[in-house]
Amino acid sequence: MRYLPHTPEDIRQMLQVVGAADLEALFASIPADCRRKSAMHLPEPLTEWELNGHMDNLAAGMGASPAYKVFLGAGSYHHFIPEMNRQLLLRGELFTAYTPYQPEISQGTLQTIYEYQSLVCRLLGMDVANASMYDGASGLAEALLMTIRVTKRKKVAVSRAVHPLYRRVVETYFKPRVSRWWNCPWARTAAPTCPVSRPWASWPAWPCRVPTSSAALRI
Repeated sequence: MRYLPHTPEDIRQMLQVVGAADLEALFASIPADCRRKSAMHLPEPLTEWELNGHMDNLAAGMGASPAYKVFLGAGSYHHFIPEMNRQLLLRGELFTAYTPYQPEISQGTLQTIYEYQSLVCRLLGMDVANASMYDGASGLAEALLMTIRVTKRKKVAVSRAVHPLYRRVVETYFKPRVSRWWNCPWARTAAPTCPVSRPWASWPAWPCRVPTSSAALRI
């Protein structure tokens, strides 16, 4: 979406509608001592081609794939993506390149969320399914908070097999609360007694065992 500047006539009409004599009048409510009195020393404007070249030079100073190896995947990099996914992304009703804050240009995201929630409800027999979280970490934290509200309990356990960054988000959510959360060890044979996500390294996911002694439950 390109930037479209307003013409002097556009500006005049808008000022007339809001009852302002000029652009300076729009800032009359800002105290004088809070305004910048000197001119900003900005570089000369660039053409579109010069700006693209400047941004390319800035980007060249940062390590990015494929020129550099990225290890953020913690060992889990290769995933099979069915060809159906690529074809679905080509459909106009599902495709969007923006966030859901502006429905008029993000209908694809909203449609995808609706389809996902509808399918989850049908598969699991649920009345409602939530899909509005930003990521898995915040989704995990919100799920734990919901568990506390529903069960009226004050403690939850989180497996150490959960990605450490996910557990950091849980810690942030729980820090100002009276409720507490525990890091519990994970084992190959145990009943699933606490939330487990795909482990953050390349080993398989296993249920975790919640220790009974308080000493073993220390973070």
